[in-house]
Amino acid sequence: MLNSEQEYIAQRRLQANNLSDKYKKAWEKYPIQKGKVVFSAFEGDGGFCCNPRYIAEELHKQYPESEIVWLTKNTSKSFPDYIKVYEYNEENMVYHLSTAQVWIDNYRKPWGTLKREGQFYIQTWHASLGFKAVGLYRGKLFPEIARLVSESDSALADYFVSNSDYCDRVYPKKLLYNGPTIRTGSPRVDCLINERDVLSKTIREKYNITLDTKILLFAPTFRGGNQKGAKKVIAEAPNIDFDRLSEALKSKTGSDWKVFLRLHPQLSAKLDEMPLNETSADLIDVSQADDISEIMAACDLIVTDYSSCAFDALFADIPVLLYADDVEEYIQNRGTFMWEKGELPFLMAQTNDELIENVKRFDIDDYKKSAKDFMDKQGISEDGHASERVVEKILQYMNK
Repeated sequence: MLNSEQEYIAQRRLQANNLSDKYKKAWEKYPIQKGKVVFSAFEGDGGFCCNPRYIAEELHKQYPESEIVWLTKNTSKSFPDYIKVYEYNEENMVYHLSTAQVWIDNYRKPWGTLKREGQFYIQTWHASLGFKAVGLYRGKLFPEIARLVSESDSALADYFVSNSDYCDRVYPKKLLYNGPTIRTGSPRVDCLINERDVLSKTIREKYNITLDTKILLFAPTFRGGNQKGAKKVIAEAPNIDFDRLSEALKSKTGSDWKVFLRLHPQLSAKLDEMPLNETSADLIDVSQADDISEIMAACDLIVTDYSSCAFDALFADIPVLLYADDVEEYIQNRGTFMWEKGELPFLMAQTNDELIENVKRFDIDDYKKSAKDFMDKQGISEDGHASERVVEKILQYMNK
């Protein structure tokens, strides 16, 4: 007799087989359209964001005659005029993925997706380095359905984007991918390196913040539990004392501070705002802004728990502090972290008192030195030209 997990996998396998049949039928009806590139992010929950966004912008810049299609669950989101936006549903996915010459995605394609001869798939993933155990690093906590979906998507990819020796080393076990990588860097980090001054002014104008006011971004990751069945995204109210944190930062820097609050994209697609126990005039919820990289570029400090945005900030010399009051519970649900204690250049707090103490003892020069040492050790390459390198690979394929 099947248990609930086995029944769920059997149901998903049937759905995958049906989806594969639809792709095969589409191939008989529709040819591949040269120059057509289909993008999506976060299983359709993302708008114009993350690595795919910056690749799309660079592709249009270098090859404006390309047909750029974006699949999203919320078609009311804002996109540039040169992008054709369609709802992320099975009918549209089957048609557009079947007729595209190139696919770009930062998340897994649905199980049952098929790629035909003459198509090219670059998987950017949605994090380069990260805290959380992923894939086989989760051990027994890695759900069987996640393994099946991961293996299926990885088998479709022609390349995964990489920014380091570290990524190349962990991808086989982390992402169940044993194919070639392209050492491009992270496209979503490009703006953090190249456009911080411009974006700092733009974001401050958008949210009516003065230029001499500093900004802290609090960006926690989502909690998904063991995910033995259908994936769940859990919202939890942060218990940071933001008023106390702002006062500590003001005392240290002599400047006023505002706090941006940012939900994970897959959670912001389900919630209008971050759940809070207490509100403050200094708190601004930016969860509905599509792209976190633009927001980060304007910030003077990042506080997160286990979000990979900490590493993006690290690559761009933006200070990072960690705050996580559920470490033991998180490890129990997700598996051990990817890094040993002391390997990372981040100060970590599990209580408000520890967080305030870390603010007081934070030294930017020490942080930058530790960051450089860490990146050198891991063979990390981030120079602000990642999008250009990915587009170069796309155009090489289109014109071969």
